[in-house]
Amino acid sequence: MIRRLLIISVVVLILVGLIVYSPLRHAENRVSGFIEADEIRLGSRVGGRVARVFVEEGQKVTADQGLVELEPFDLLERENEAARLLAARESEYQRLVKGLRPEEIAQAEAHRDQLQARLDLLEAGPRDQEVKAAEARLRAALAELMLAEQLFKRHSALLSDNAVSAEEFDRTKQVLESARAMRVVRENELELLELGTREEDIRAARAALEEAKQAWQLATNGYREEDIEQAKAARDAAQAALEAIRRQKEELVIRSPLAGVVDSLDLQPGDIVGAGAPVMSIIDHRHRWVRAYVPQNRVALRVGSRLRVTVDSFPNRRFTGEVSFIARQAEFTPSNVQTPEERSKQVYRIKVMLDDAGNAIRPGMTADIWLDPLGDAP
Repeated sequence: MIRRLLIISVVVLILVGLIVYSPLRHAENRVSGFIEADEIRLGSRVGGRVARVFVEEGQKVTADQGLVELEPFDLLERENEAARLLAARESEYQRLVKGLRPEEIAQAEAHRDQLQARLDLLEAGPRDQEVKAAEARLRAALAELMLAEQLFKRHSALLSDNAVSAEEFDRTKQVLESARAMRVVRENELELLELGTREEDIRAARAALEEAKQAWQLATNGYREEDIEQAKAARDAAQAALEAIRRQKEELVIRSPLAGVVDSLDLQPGDIVGAGAPVMSIIDHRHRWVRAYVPQNRVALRVGSRLRVTVDSFPNRRFTGEVSFIARQAEFTPSNVQTPEERSKQVYRIKVMLDDAGNAIRPGMTADIWLDPLGDAP
């Protein structure tokens, strides 16, 4: 009986102790969350048909490693066309910069001198020797005409006596007509020389000479600065077009911007991908963090606080991290009800960047964040 009473007394004391200790016990100051990492979604700005796929899901990749290659379609032909156009624009620009060749300038100068000499000749008029020569030719023509007239009269008289044939008479008549025409020609030649050069010919010669002078001056001065700038702008535009096509060629190979792991990839050679559309994703394991929600009554953190982190998959290891983000506004769970009872359910989203933990921790794992900053009592 006494033994039974002792046992009951011990049980009662234990229950009373538990009741008294329970309100004084310090609850574990921690919250749970999930490990996340940066996800980079990759694609091409040009799009097209998939030619080759170099990686698989879950494969580790390095920075600048080729992942997917697209078919060039017409980019090669467009690049060749742009390169030829650039060469033509460059040649035109260099031609204007260098100006005309020395031979072309000398040719323009010679043409100017030739027209100057012709104008001088027209303005000087005929020389005295030319006038005297024309007078002499006219006297010779008159003498020939006189001889032809005498011969014609003689044959006309003999023709009535049948002393000359009709054929010979006709030749005599023809010689007379020719002598008369030659006299007219010589008279006109002499008259033209005595009148001198016409004013219209002199004005035409002066205009041609002025044109030749301006052409020579233009060849000497070279092309205008505006023409050179226009050719330069055309050359630069062709260069920019070629560079744009070459940048598009670079987009034919989708490369990894960093070292990571292929997380999502569902491509096969022959698939069509759109320009600018994501075709795969890469997880950056260098930047991992825990996303968790802290109740309002337990938020005693600030950005930069260092905390302990435990992971269910590695119960014997302790990790560390730094608070990098605390939400400005609280969230209500499960609903937005502002009553004294529901305020205890108001939480703030936080982000704790993990220190380097190797490849052990993976996104999606559950983790606990101990809210007591390192150096404080847990």
